[in-house]
Amino acid sequence: MQIAVVGAGILGRMLAWQLSQRGHQISIFDRDPIANGSAAAYTAAGMLTPYSEVATAELAIHAMGMASLPLWSALADELSVVGSGRCHAHCDSFCAQSHQPDCDLCLRQLGSLIVAHPGDRADHRHFNQQVLNKLHPTAEQFQQLNAAQLAELEPELADRFDEATYLPEESWVDNEQVMACLADALLANPEVSWFPETPVQQLGPHRLRAAEKEHHFDWVIDCRGLGAKTDWPQLRGVRGELLWLRAPEVKLNRLVRLMHPRYRIYVVPRPDDIYIIGATQIESDSMGPITVRSSLELLSAAYSLHPGFGEAEILSTRVNCRPALPDNLPAIRWEPGLIRVNGLFRHGFLLAPVLAREVVRWLEAGERYQSPFPELIQPLAVPA
Repeated sequence: MQIAVVGAGILGRMLAWQLSQRGHQISIFDRDPIANGSAAAYTAAGMLTPYSEVATAELAIHAMGMASLPLWSALADELSVVGSGRCHAHCDSFCAQSHQPDCDLCLRQLGSLIVAHPGDRADHRHFNQQVLNKLHPTAEQFQQLNAAQLAELEPELADRFDEATYLPEESWVDNEQVMACLADALLANPEVSWFPETPVQQLGPHRLRAAEKEHHFDWVIDCRGLGAKTDWPQLRGVRGELLWLRAPEVKLNRLVRLMHPRYRIYVVPRPDDIYIIGATQIESDSMGPITVRSSLELLSAAYSLHPGFGEAEILSTRVNCRPALPDNLPAIRWEPGLIRVNGLFRHGFLLAPVLAREVVRWLEAGERYQSPFPELIQPLAVPA
């Protein structure tokens, strides 16, 4: 089939990759250049954490997230075979430090830790109880560590914390590496045509208009995120703010979440002593610079986690808005010739592989396809 994918964020690229691997002819339309842009995927920590989300998200997010984890592993293998080699030049030491082989996506399957200062231990234990009650995890999936066990996993946290929750199945990827590697793989495929810096002015079943030209396809798939708000009015922006720090005095191998009176701060390690610090979730579609309040909270939390952050360099601050629907769940809506996929909220990297897979399966099987997530795929009568 000839298929247009409109929007080249993480979902658009993931979907284009999966469809192209199935032999379809793909045309990608995006308002941004290929190498960078305004997509929410460029302002992300790349966390693949289906257990950690249970306390604040629907169980469907956990189920879809768990289905995505093996898809990320498969994608890392596939792209390593394609061989962009992008990450090997600067990740060798990081891979050795984290005791993992390197891969083009910087996929780190080392698990995540959740810790709390004494004043926030009640919140930590409440989180633990929610996970246990909702998911009934096995001892391998959910581990409550004492001080000695924590010191074995992350020695530099042992001085400040004497207990932690360890979620071994959680992981993360380098968001920029993923976007670059998917672009490389798609551009290397002769069945893929990419139209960068080409905003789509109008789209509908079987057709779209871009650069004052009409294009026709078997299917048009709308993955524009907030760019689709005109056609999907229920979408709203949820603002997120990140800090990129370089902290040579900090040596953490795993993703760490710190309980906080308002939300859980996360610290995600990257190569070259870089750490991404984030947490903010603000009901706003403002794209203005990071606020003083958010900066103070994130930096104070990072310093309270590890004193080495006190001497860190602030490399950059990043702000973006994630597309969310009223129930904060993703949705796939269709009519003949047109599919709309949206509402990934804070879970773009976690959910993109499984949402792309569900679209591919539905396209190839039609209405007889029975999704394991029954509410996900619905006919598009009126966007909702």
